[in-house]
Amino acid sequence: MIHPSYTELMEAINEGAEMEDEPLVTSRYSVVLATSKRARQLIAGKEPLVRSDGKKPLSTAVEEIYKGKVNILPDEEETTEEE
Repeated sequence: MIHPSYTELMEAINEGAEMEDEPLVTSRYSVVLATSKRARQLIAGKEPLVRSDGKKPLSTAVEEIYKGKVNILPDEEETTEEE
């Protein structure tokens, strides 16, 4: 089994959202878009925000999103680094 699961990732992403707002991520597709975009950023040369010794870019992106190191913007399914 893959850890974290899609459900755990969606819960981690939506955890910081206000209760009256819609969840930032509502489907597996949204999670895939966000992680693939971040993985492409890592491949292009961005520095990882978590320790990634020997990990593939996608694994690093999933871990960054799960740990809250990357924000997902609500309107655009885009990821940005936290400042």
